[in-house]
Amino acid sequence: MLLPLFAALVAASTAVLIFAGGLVTSTGSGLSVPDWPSTYGWFMWAFPVSKMVGGIFYEHAHRLIASTVGFLIVVLAIWLGRAEPRRWVRRLGYLALAAVVTQGILGGITVLWYLPDAISIAHASLAQIVFCLTVTIALATSTGWKSGYIADPQGPRRIDDSVEAGLRSAKREGRHARLNTAPNDRTLQRVAIVTTAVIFVQILIGATMRHTGAGLAIPDFPLAFGDLIPPHWDSKIAIHFAHRVGAATVAVFIIATAGHVFAHHARRAELRRPAILLLVLLALQITLGALTVLSGKQFIINSLHVVNGALVLVTSLVLTLRAHRARFADTGSADAGSAQRDPVRGAGSRTRDDQGRSWTRRGARA
Repeated sequence: MLLPLFAALVAASTAVLIFAGGLVTSTGSGLSVPDWPSTYGWFMWAFPVSKMVGGIFYEHAHRLIASTVGFLIVVLAIWLGRAEPRRWVRRLGYLALAAVVTQGILGGITVLWYLPDAISIAHASLAQIVFCLTVTIALATSTGWKSGYIADPQGPRRIDDSVEAGLRSAKREGRHARLNTAPNDRTLQRVAIVTTAVIFVQILIGATMRHTGAGLAIPDFPLAFGDLIPPHWDSKIAIHFAHRVGAATVAVFIIATAGHVFAHHARRAELRRPAILLLVLLALQITLGALTVLSGKQFIINSLHVVNGALVLVTSLVLTLRAHRARFADTGSADAGSAQRDPVRGAGSRTRDDQGRSWTRRGARA
């Protein structure tokens, strides 16, 4: 019971870290502390609070939060290694640990090499990957994921289009169907994957825009120098305009994904809720992006824009993973049945081969 709560805490702390990193970039404080891993020669945790003034406050606070998140991920990886029976979840923990260590090294190189664009962009992008990993671990260890999302306050069973199709197929083939309510909508799975990928690419463009100083290359919004398309171009204008086009593309994909959920899985709370949250976060993100430009990159608004973009990404990731839930084993035990690729075949259920000549029993490791 404590492991899911701790995993959720680690994911939340990673979001705080991304906000702190956004503050460093937005205030131009990246070189306020010129040495690393020490802070003006002090051991990081021994640096006097009285000396944390101006840009030093943002940079040093970012380092303290990053160290805390790193420690929490170390604990999480060890805990998963000892208590988690599913190999793929344990590996996620080790991968998160490797990613956060790499993230720390990139952060140090960013300072020691005086904020090179490529390293800074890689540092910002890897932070998003660490966030995705911690959120995935929190989701995989949650009670809802392990139960296969079978509980429904509106009734004992939830049957959506994919499950009904599986039941009809089983009836035609003359085999016994054991109901598994995990969704297995291939269309939703594909659209959700593409949506998540498009959001990540958009975040990469945003990181490039921030670290190359292109945030105000186009100073008006929603137009560009009074026109739909900039009347003149340079590299920074191109990056900024690409980010705006990317935002419109992300909006189209999120609306398409949410629309599919509402049309085909409206009764599935585990899909409906992240779809609704995606739409809310999308509207908030567009608003924050506009305010960032119109306010001249006010640092709080800009940082909120950064962390809200990360929330858009992980919300889409959660929806994607839940859409693929039928592909995973539906319990946390090491000897659980195999992944539920057919929504009406339970782990250990009896199925007939394609020719109908022999019976087999499905079963594999989780």
